[in-house]
Parts: sequence; C-alpha cells; structure tokens
Amino acid sequence: MKIPFFGRVFDERFLNHRLRSTSLAGISGSLVALGLFLYRFYAKGIWSWDLLAVAVTFVVVKWCVMLWYLLTD
Repeated sequence: MKIPFFGRVFDERFLNHRLRSTSLAGISGSLVALGLFLYRFYAKGIWSWDLLAVAVTFVVVKWCVMLWYLLTD
C-alpha cells in the first residue's frame, strides 16, 4: 500500500512499524502504571485509584478490540 502524497517516504513497512511501536508503547505504559499501583499499594499502603484506572482501561479496551476483530474479521 502506497500513501499518495508521501508514497516514497512512507510505505507499508512504515505503517507496520508504527502499529507495532504504538502497541508496545501502550502495553509498556499500562505495565508501568500497574507496577506503580502495586508498589504504592504493597510498600506504602496507598490505594491509588488513578493508576488502577489506567491499567484497567488498557485491559478493557484491549479485550474489546480483540473481541471486535474476532467477530468482524
């Protein structure tokens, strides 16, 4: 697949690398949020709702998108 205006610079390899890097960044960010939540909970006894919300949001969105692709593809 060639992009009309940027065809010589961006091709399907660029789009595939962007997809993979974005996915890896999202997973890494959610793991950091979950790790920070667990550290604050076990080491300091603080229940951090914001970090838990970030981790749970990632999991819910990931499962919903996977289910959507399973049902529609």
